[in-house]
Amino acid sequence: MLKIVAVAAIFLWEALSIFAELVASRQFRKAGGDLAMLWPMFLLVCLGGILLVFGCALGYMHLKNIWIIVAISVRAILVVEPILTVLLFRKVTTAGSLIGLVLGAFGVLAAHISMKVI
Repeated sequence: MLKIVAVAAIFLWEALSIFAELVASRQFRKAGGDLAMLWPMFLLVCLGGILLVFGCALGYMHLKNIWIIVAISVRAILVVEPILTVLLFRKVTTAGSLIGLVLGAFGVLAAHISMKVI
């Protein structure tokens, strides 16, 4: 059960951090470079950082392999970031970016297969 909590904390951290990055990027441009609008996103990333530390510590304690934690984190980025980018920016990927995303996904899949944790 604690393994699932650790993985969920890492996924949530990635989601919060990526959401904060993307919203800050979009709002910063709209605000004309006003740094004051970045504070709420800074606080959201700090909350996400707490979840990351908790998830990594708990995950390493129960999974006994830090590379599993790394692969989970990268997988979360590969899943969450493209979804949030499309939802927030309403733009689809270019061919080159899509190829890079697919190759990255294959790399994470290979890492999981080699660690036998799928």
